[in-house]
Amino acid sequence: MRLVTYNIQFGQGKDGRFDLERIAREVEGADVIAMQEVERYGKRSGLVDQVAALVALLPGYHWVYGPGIDVDASFTDDRGQLHNRRWQFGNLLMSRTPILSARNHMLPKAGLVNQITLQRAALEGVIDCPRGAVRLYSVHLGHVSSPERREQVARLLDIHHRAPGAGSVWSAGSTPSDWPDELPAPPMPREAILLGDFNTRPDSPEYEMIVGGFDKKYGRLTSLDGFVDAWLAAGNDPQGGATELRPDGDVRIDYVFVSTVLADAVHAARVDVEAQGSDHQPLWVEIEQ
Repeated sequence: MRLVTYNIQFGQGKDGRFDLERIAREVEGADVIAMQEVERYGKRSGLVDQVAALVALLPGYHWVYGPGIDVDASFTDDRGQLHNRRWQFGNLLMSRTPILSARNHMLPKAGLVNQITLQRAALEGVIDCPRGAVRLYSVHLGHVSSPERREQVARLLDIHHRAPGAGSVWSAGSTPSDWPDELPAPPMPREAILLGDFNTRPDSPEYEMIVGGFDKKYGRLTSLDGFVDAWLAAGNDPQGGATELRPDGDVRIDYVFVSTVLADAVHAARVDVEAQGSDHQPLWVEIEQ
């Protein structure tokens, strides 16, 4: 199973052009695609419904979309007809196999005086694959504040830990009198994969919250119900994997984290350094099915 995560910067590439066809070419061939910074009806990107455009460019995928930002962008035309339209900014999740259920989780947001902060979200989709059902999350954490990101990671981990016990979007106990009996409850598996732009470096406290602390004698202390960094699980250089190429130094801020039971199945991980469609680079991970 080939997974790719890509912050597409609302389709604006390194050359300043907005080109969703280029984005589609850079992720084609994946079994699972997680995108961040996908917007609908943004003025800067030409009032395009980027979700609809990407779905059309990538046929054959099941998909769900989860905005963090959702504000009024309605207008009245020359005939006095109201057009209800929303400017949305968030995460997209696409899968070649059906997305059995989906939830969009809002993450904690800090309000700052001198810096803009955005409502961030984690979009959950449960898919079925040969290894069994797995939860996928397309994630985008805050870009400004480490304390804000730590709150967001804590919320994300709480969602992860509570999910199996809480059950799926509906749980057992329904009867034909109050729920259609032809619709069995979707699964809510323990195994999960977090994909996205975490806006944090591997030496940060929020990274440590996800994968566990590091001890000089014993190495990484990952809990059994925690996550493993797929870049490292694939045997890559801990100093490599940069996904944002900056003039002042390249940084690794985009990740795929897998449940510990999936770590041994991680076959490969690479960054597409040739991609030009965004200010980020796509991160690809292969997991044996």
